[in-house]
Amino acid sequence: MFRLLTFFIVLVSSSFLFGQSAVNFSGTITSTKAVPLPGANIHLLNTNKGTATDDHGKFELKNVSTGTYRIQISAIGYAAVEQSIEIGEQTSSLQVELKEEDSQLEAIVVTAEKKEEELQKIPVSISALSFRQIQQYRLWNSKDITAIVPNLYSADPGDGRNVTSLRGITSTSYDPAVATFIDGVSQFGLDTYISQLFDVERIEVLRGPQGTLYGRNAMGGVINIITRQPTNITKGFAEVSMGNYGQQRYVIGFQTPLIKDKLFLGVAAVYDQMDGFYKNKFNNSNFDKKNSLTGNYYLKYLANAQWVFTLNVKHNNNRNKGAFPLNYLPLNSANYYAVNQNAVTEMVDNTFNSGLTLSYAGSKMNFTSQTSYQSNLRYYENQLDGDFSPADVVTIFNNYGGKWNQVNVFTQEFKFASPVNSSSPFQWTVGAYLYAQNNPTKQATRFGADAAALAGDTNFSLINTTTATNTGAALFGQATYAISKKLDLTAGLRYDYERKEMSVLGEYQHDPNPNPIFTTRSDTTASVSYSALSPKVNLAYKLTGQSIVFGSYTRGFRTGGLTQLSPDPSQPPLYTYKPEYSNNIEVGVKNTFFANQLRANLALFYTEVTDAQVPTLVLPYAITVTKNTGSLSSKGIELELAATPLKGLQVEYNAGINDATYNKLQVSQNGQEVDLSGKKQLFTPAITSMLAIQYNYSVASSQKIKLMIRGEWSYLGDQYFNLNNSIKQSGYSLLNTRIGMAIKNVELQFWARNLADQTYISYAYDFGAAHLGNPKNYGITLRVNF
Repeated sequence: MFRLLTFFIVLVSSSFLFGQSAVNFSGTITSTKAVPLPGANIHLLNTNKGTATDDHGKFELKNVSTGTYRIQISAIGYAAVEQSIEIGEQTSSLQVELKEEDSQLEAIVVTAEKKEEELQKIPVSISALSFRQIQQYRLWNSKDITAIVPNLYSADPGDGRNVTSLRGITSTSYDPAVATFIDGVSQFGLDTYISQLFDVERIEVLRGPQGTLYGRNAMGGVINIITRQPTNITKGFAEVSMGNYGQQRYVIGFQTPLIKDKLFLGVAAVYDQMDGFYKNKFNNSNFDKKNSLTGNYYLKYLANAQWVFTLNVKHNNNRNKGAFPLNYLPLNSANYYAVNQNAVTEMVDNTFNSGLTLSYAGSKMNFTSQTSYQSNLRYYENQLDGDFSPADVVTIFNNYGGKWNQVNVFTQEFKFASPVNSSSPFQWTVGAYLYAQNNPTKQATRFGADAAALAGDTNFSLINTTTATNTGAALFGQATYAISKKLDLTAGLRYDYERKEMSVLGEYQHDPNPNPIFTTRSDTTASVSYSALSPKVNLAYKLTGQSIVFGSYTRGFRTGGLTQLSPDPSQPPLYTYKPEYSNNIEVGVKNTFFANQLRANLALFYTEVTDAQVPTLVLPYAITVTKNTGSLSSKGIELELAATPLKGLQVEYNAGINDATYNKLQVSQNGQEVDLSGKKQLFTPAITSMLAIQYNYSVASSQKIKLMIRGEWSYLGDQYFNLNNSIKQSGYSLLNTRIGMAIKNVELQFWARNLADQTYISYAYDFGAAHLGNPKNYGITLRVNF
């Protein structure tokens, strides 16, 4: 592998020696009324070339190599466009007219396939939300994209981690089935994932296995979150939101050049707090009172026309005085949002995420290196209620100092790609990926004064100490060959290798003695390694310049591993489980009609999962044991529609139908093997549906005053939360609305979510405890752009 990397680096170096001729490229950006648009952004896709228009709507890109490019042009209040241009020695200046955003759908550029492309031109099932749509849907957390993306469901199990299902492939452990990337950096597991959304440029969701380009844990798909980067334009915003249940949210952000055309700074931060939706009857207090501070910081340096260096740092500091607000089933209608827990503590959750990106755009090759470091420290200040009752039966404690319960992850990706201005019918991307994870955990399960009936003793703790390391490497490549002007063939392959090592120690401690008395499981170490091949084949045919049909086969996998130590003697320590694999076949069509006023996409898919990893939660020890005991088939259909039928009127409708069923499922229940074949997959609604209608009206006397009204209706079909399908949430609807106005750079909005106050199970555990979805929540938001 290192010889291969050396070879690629030599190739990159050679691109410095053999360049093409370069020219200065200029143009003018105006509105359809011939009004110059200052501050419009111009970017040559897959290059480091970009700028903004001056006060007269003019721009100039210097030292651009001749060739064919794709260019994106965007401006605030106008629909972004993307088109092909030819830059040569005799190229005349570019003249572009932008239409108002209320009269045309915008062209969204995404990086889902590891390069910048216009969404509708990629023969892959991708949903994308632009900056404008993120604001319109009022997305504050990544789980809010539920149903906006067809066949996607995401929920908080009670502790702030998002568990996501896509196309019937769901996360059932700390190794997610749907991978999340933020600014190109893999959020390695559920611990190091920052779910807060603010100052986000766009969200991309690739539906279906993405093993070739993304590797491990992308079986269901990939969520790409891209935040706003600084440019030559100084701009910023401040936002304040107030709502019921003591909700407060303060956001501020700005981007500015420190040295024009050279050094840029971007800063954004959000602080939010709320009293919580739940009341604790044990002490008559707000139970899930929480607050968090999240930051995102950019430093970008343009060394020259080819090299760009970007440093990005993120952090999330979360405090929750009442994690796991759970109700036992069946629910009591008089106490939907009431708990009765005697052990109340504060959860401390600190996440740090950093990335350093080096990008080179040359005439012979493009090269990107991305290095990241992530960490998460998560613990409970005191004992956490483990039986969710007022009795002193079981509590969990893990506050053993910074050495323990802190996950550290290092990743490195090298990527090489063909130049964007090449006229060759062959386009390629190859790369390598390396990672290392260290995860030391120490946790005590304490049996209190009321535990005699459960444990035969009282006031003692079973302490589990685990040290785990995980290292891996991958090589990947993907290429597209234009067989003709209308027919493209894409093929790719990835090889992943992973090694896990874990050591466990079990100890017994009895109060009031603070030290362990004896060992229940001596220090035991085991290791396991896995490898996987993830191929991809895609055939795309261009019906017209605005319509394509495609068919593809893709393979994904979720990594295997080792179980934690369980005090239950029936569960062996360090039990290994294999990776699970998915094979996906799909066909789809993408269409744009009426000068980009209507967009219609349709996809059909069929997925087979083998060696399905089935988790079992061992109580009261809060340990999950995973075994390969099943196979699953998932099939469905997805529809995406977006239109601007009239100026100011926007309509979006996304829907998915998903049937995910276990073909084979053997599990152990109450000491017996039980056949659950034919049962439905967990956390997978049979239907997801989202309809959003918005109308914007500009006051005739002043185009700087705009009024807005919006309504959203989502429907989620029947879904199940345990393997034998006894815990079920029947289909339900949610209504959201917003009313607002904007005067120049000031926006004021009134919003309400779950307007009908629908009560529903958002997440449930197989032992019968449920976390409910949020009740009716309403408030006001004031935003100032400067």
